Amino acid sequence: MQRRKFITKSTLASFSALLGAEIVFGKTIPENYNLIGLQDPDPFKLFSKNKEMVVLNNKPWNMEAQAHLLDDKITPNEFMFIRNNGIIPENIDVENWTIEFDGESVKQKKTYSLSELKSKFKQHSYQLTLECGGNGRSEFDPPAKGNQWTIGAVSCATWTGVRLKDVLEDIGIKDDAVYIGYHAADTHLSKDPKKEPISRGVPMAKALQDETLIAFKMNGKDIPLAHGYPLRLIAGGFPASASGKWINRISVRNKVHDGAKMTGTAYRVPCKPVAPGEKVKDEDMCIIESMPVKSLITYPKTGAIIKKGNSLNIRGHAWAGELEVERVSYSIDFGSTWQSCELKAPRNRLAWQHFSAAIQFPQEGYYEVWAKATDAQGESQPMLLPGWNPKGYLNNACHRIAIKVG
Repeated sequence: MQRRKFITKSTLASFSALLGAEIVFGKTIPENYNLIGLQDPDPFKLFSKNKEMVVLNNKPWNMEAQAHLLDDKITPNEFMFIRNNGIIPENIDVENWTIEFDGESVKQKKTYSLSELKSKFKQHSYQLTLECGGNGRSEFDPPAKGNQWTIGAVSCATWTGVRLKDVLEDIGIKDDAVYIGYHAADTHLSKDPKKEPISRGVPMAKALQDETLIAFKMNGKDIPLAHGYPLRLIAGGFPASASGKWINRISVRNKVHDGAKMTGTAYRVPCKPVAPGEKVKDEDMCIIESMPVKSLITYPKTGAIIKKGNSLNIRGHAWAGELEVERVSYSIDFGSTWQSCELKAPRNRLAWQHFSAAIQFPQEGYYEVWAKATDAQGESQPMLLPGWNPKGYLNNACHRIAIKVG
């Protein structure tokens, strides 16, 4: 009879560390056996996501939509991208969840329960656009490190909560306040309790905008766990990393917040244009604030085939960070000429806008439909990749779909 082989002591110790518990009867585990507890769960079931969503990473979880999945005017959970930096918190005790306000620039430290937030302050709802700062990173050359997002790390849901400025007014902030920083319940990938996976923030001017919320509902329901249940910060128009999930503390600072992912090159771009591949000193990098103007064709799906003589009805969304989109145009001749789309006004400030157009093609053949948005200050999307930066942020090149006629 063949002798049975068992895993080594060092492997057993590694497995125990990953599981966070001693493996009882671990000495009897056969060699090359895959423990169920170490197998990745089905992310589509785990997060209630559509099967066409694309998983970019599982440690931590990062997942994006495809363009045609984002056709809804208000993004439902099943099509909303996930961008995590650490491990999603478990065993959340919502009844005892609190959020503390501290920092150099508060007149008094104060803690609120979730129920106190809901009852003490007026609730507000806004449609707010959230886009990962690295959306479109996959197109940069030389390649930039990080999740290789294509076009699907963007969403516009309806968020309900209390205005951050109302809570700050209740606490009292000093005249020297310049920034707020959030802290949250997710844990670092190393599981070191002393390390925060991410702790970013926004300038006071952004913190005090009407639309900056401490949110507890998404599309009229409790926020899904992967998106910050039971409480998250929403700062639409800024990179989505500024909208912290699972928040339990906000610090009001008398300096630019210096938490995790706020220093060095994280969520920063060169203050001045640089050549592709050029190394940039940390002190020459500037924090990303308002996101650039951008658009996305959500219908039809790229690769569509239409009959000769038929018109093609396209639609999609456009957004411009802190600004409103002034116009959206389309091109079918690789940017040589542009035609106007119909553009709707935003539902509220910082919501994306919906565009549409009916396109006639001159003859049978292959075409590409390009979309280009222009913001209220006259800035338009570049037709191709914008200026290179070391971290692959802020790619707002025109979105394109392929069409065959005939």
